[in-house]
Amino acid sequence: MRTWPWTAMGAQKGYISGMEKRQNMAFGTSSDMPAPPRQWDARLARRLVMPLKDTSVTPNHLTTLRLLIGLAGAAALAAGGYGWANVGALLIVLSNFVDHTDGELARISGKSSRLGHFYDLAADALVTIGLFVGMGLGVPADAHASLPAVPVWLGWVAGLAVALIFFLRMRIEQRAGKAGTRQAFLAGFETEDVLYLLPLVTLLDGVTPFLLVAAIGAPLFAAWVALDYRRTMRRGTQTAAASHCGSAP
Repeated sequence: MRTWPWTAMGAQKGYISGMEKRQNMAFGTSSDMPAPPRQWDARLARRLVMPLKDTSVTPNHLTTLRLLIGLAGAAALAAGGYGWANVGALLIVLSNFVDHTDGELARISGKSSRLGHFYDLAADALVTIGLFVGMGLGVPADAHASLPAVPVWLGWVAGLAVALIFFLRMRIEQRAGKAGTRQAFLAGFETEDVLYLLPLVTLLDGVTPFLLVAAIGAPLFAAWVALDYRRTMRRGTQTAAASHCGSAP
């Protein structure tokens, strides 16, 4: 039996429509909302904030909640000791998850703003710096001899390097769009989701080696992002120049 092209196209559209309906039913969304995100944590975050869609709660409220939880986690890490380190790690992980809720609420409610986006990025940077500085402050005195520098300075190095990464990625996003800062993705997880493994680090009492690796790796990655930023800015300048020359009489 011959299948006409328009029949196949109609069947494909019907399949896609059915798939969208199943996704909307699974995540409690409607067809007029943005498609569900790819990441598992962001999908769960959207489901949790759905009841807030038509309330007075704004994404900035959730960003503030994320910031407070993250700073509490950093303070717990700074307190030192095995117990406080594990409490701090759990709070940091919770803060990382809550970080998805503001963006999802903004998408489904339309309550997005440029200021809110910058506030979210600033909160990310503050929590990340606090995480590493808190780790440095919490390293026990008997472990200082095994490190090449004072632990708190290692924390500052790692934290500031990550903050620089956030800033450069923001500038790249402004020039090249979100596609220019898209992270590696696999099976519903992105690169940043490695932070969910932080409780394993504290459970295994591995804060000191983790801090050392971060103090070395974060500046190296920041240097790579700086090169990417330079390429992006140069490419944008060349494109603008070519467009100007092409439009010249």
